[in-house]
Amino acid sequence: MTEVLVAGATGMLGGAIVDSLLERDVRVRALVRPSSKREVVDALADKGVVIAEGSLTDGPERLARLLEGADVAISALQGGEDVVVDGQTTLLRAAEKAGVPRLIPSDFAVDLFRLDDGDNVFLDHRRRAHEAFDGTHVQVTSVLNGAFTEVMTAPFLEIVDWDNDTFAYWGDGDQPCDFTTVADTAAYTAEVALDPAVAGRPVRVAGDVLTMKEFHEALQRGSGRRLELRVRGDVSELEAEIRRRRAVATGPADFVALQYVWAMVTGKAKLEPLDNDRYPAVRPTGVAEFARRFAR
Repeated sequence: MTEVLVAGATGMLGGAIVDSLLERDVRVRALVRPSSKREVVDALADKGVVIAEGSLTDGPERLARLLEGADVAISALQGGEDVVVDGQTTLLRAAEKAGVPRLIPSDFAVDLFRLDDGDNVFLDHRRRAHEAFDGTHVQVTSVLNGAFTEVMTAPFLEIVDWDNDTFAYWGDGDQPCDFTTVADTAAYTAEVALDPAVAGRPVRVAGDVLTMKEFHEALQRGSGRRLELRVRGDVSELEAEIRRRRAVATGPADFVALQYVWAMVTGKAKLEPLDNDRYPAVRPTGVAEFARRFAR
């Protein structure tokens, strides 16, 4: 039986990945910090997950003991540079010492490998982590899913305002963009963990591919609600707004949402080609169906 260690298993995506692995009869080990909420850890244990208590600050030697025997390590870690770069590098070094052959890092996003430094501060961290991965004998496979549908419909992205029934977008609205739910991303990740043939290369998947105009229509169709369509500006105006916010920002959260939007509406970080057909067992949820469920 395949054994997978999941770092970040107490988070939303990490927990969904654990569930998807268990559905596929995978033996799952969860790397959890001593400070993790006990009720969350106990819930994992109740599902049959083996709890490996440790921290990325423990160093590769101690972590290696927790990884021994795993076939794949999956990182669903989120955070700043200390977690994404330093923490994941420590996880990789521990995997090397423990003889774990494969690693799926926490790259779940648009195609970060097509971006340049400065395009997105958070995705810059993920590319820096890959620089540390260079030369390792551990085979690294990124799962790239575009944008999480849940995030794209949340206030953070400033696109959908459910309270005021509006939908506002940047650009011409005609650039295809990639959308995948958290649950479907987890399902694809579990499939990738069981697919050694993709070891060492990125896997690109999307639950739906829609332009912003089509995204708007799908949300209306699924939710049964009319969302007033508004155009916020073209790409050059979006770039100017990012510069303006960045100049007065107290932190990346003040402008990074627009950097994600820019990467999508310019097409620079479009996922292509898609690997969906490789995993027919996953039947992803389209945006309209997501909105239908959301509206219930």
